[in-house]
Amino acid sequence: MSTAVVEAQGLIKSFGSTRALAGVDLRIASGESVAIMGASGSGKTTLLHVLAGITRPDGGRVTFLPPAGGVVEVSALSESARSRLRRESFGFVFQQGLLMPELTAVENVALAAMITGVSRAEATQRAAGWLAALGLQGMEDRRIGELSGGQAQRVAIARAQVTGASVVFADEPTGALDSTTSSEVMDALLWSTTGQGRTLVVVTHDPQVAARCSRTIAVRDGRVLGSAVAA
Repeated sequence: MSTAVVEAQGLIKSFGSTRALAGVDLRIASGESVAIMGASGSGKTTLLHVLAGITRPDGGRVTFLPPAGGVVEVSALSESARSRLRRESFGFVFQQGLLMPELTAVENVALAAMITGVSRAEATQRAAGWLAALGLQGMEDRRIGELSGGQAQRVAIARAQVTGASVVFADEPTGALDSTTSSEVMDALLWSTTGQGRTLVVVTHDPQVAARCSRTIAVRDGRVLGSAVAA
């Protein structure tokens, strides 16, 4: 099996009296696409947030192996260190994109690179390159409200990739899209991640989205029930 890029051991997380994660063990290999599925309230989004360093677990640990080598214990980092890790090593795509409507497509993407210290000129060049690769050439100067839902999600995918993130976390990235657009967005997401040797972790309720991934993990009541490899 390929080297693990993200690994979780004994993850526990509660919100008040509700236990969202109840001892999760999970290993995600470099270059694979993993779909996390489960009913509403099963803990799948909490699991994604803990793996990505957005939320710190109450117990257990998450480790990340950067491409440059070494081991980072994500769950032990300070808030500022986790923020830096998310900016520099992880990419994110959410259901509604969470793009800035007052900025153009290229500005939304370039901003993610500029936050890591890349110059405006280089960031804009990188952003334009990713937008073109994802079929948005000629739309760089459109604001988000001037794009379709599928086009806006491809801007979000470009933003997730522009920093060279080795792992992309996507939370219901096709949840607000029709089936045809959903398929197109998954094409773009898979091409830009596993197609480039990167790793993709997707939370989804859509079996068709999960079927596009190399492995599906079922979550219920804060526990991993099982893992199925795509045929």
